[in-house]
Amino acid sequence: MNGATQKTTSADGTTIAYRAFGDGAAIVFVSGATQRKEDWAELAESVADEGFRAVTYDRRGRGESGDTTPYAVEREIEDIAAVIEANGGAAGLHGQSSGGALANRATAAGLPVTSLSVFETPYRTPGGPTPPADYVEHLQELYDADDPEAMLEYFMVAGVGQPQAQVDQMKQLPFWNALVPIGRTVLYDGLCLGSSRAPVPTDLLGSITVPMLCLGSTGSPAWLRAGAEVSAQAAPDARFVVLEGDFHTAPASVLAPVLAEHHRR
Repeated sequence: MNGATQKTTSADGTTIAYRAFGDGAAIVFVSGATQRKEDWAELAESVADEGFRAVTYDRRGRGESGDTTPYAVEREIEDIAAVIEANGGAAGLHGQSSGGALANRATAAGLPVTSLSVFETPYRTPGGPTPPADYVEHLQELYDADDPEAMLEYFMVAGVGQPQAQVDQMKQLPFWNALVPIGRTVLYDGLCLGSSRAPVPTDLLGSITVPMLCLGSTGSPAWLRAGAEVSAQAAPDARFVVLEGDFHTAPASVLAPVLAEHHRR
């Protein structure tokens, strides 16, 4: 497969766009907040070179996928099911950031997931930024008011913890306007995480029986790595591994062979 965009249909009729690279057992990449399928191209190609069918897709409300309302996390799990079905009927999942929370939920829900890896799911641990208690509720209010730019700004400041002055500077750059159309979806990530304070869901993780790899980066703050470590401790067949990387990411050359080794188990 050359990575050309293809489409499948979720259970509620929503169109989900995806790209597939390579041949072999499928690994589906589940994006974090504001990410689209194109953001995974370098990693997907590297994983494909390891002998896998690497599948990236636009989560609902992003890129070339639809966004049927009302939203529910269960609909996003059905989206993953549709992508898996279109790519062989069973797959490994790899979730980045808040996409890890969705990948965890999809696996726990019993989808045909053969293996699971997640990179720094931002569950809240001591030392990390603490969103307001009504973080998700306020995002819902902005969503209902159809104000995606305000949602994106609130996510950056209250959710990620970036200074307002820094976000004001970001708003002057060209990439900001490209993000605004998917600003509504930051609510979806908040709901996937489960609460405004998003504690590690030990009961949910404890129900995941497939092999699980929880990854952290040397370039990330300690609280993000701690969330990955506690997640690994909660799941019955999980490992915690720290990779050489930058903030909340690792180079494809470092990450791809680690993912291949894990999902080949």
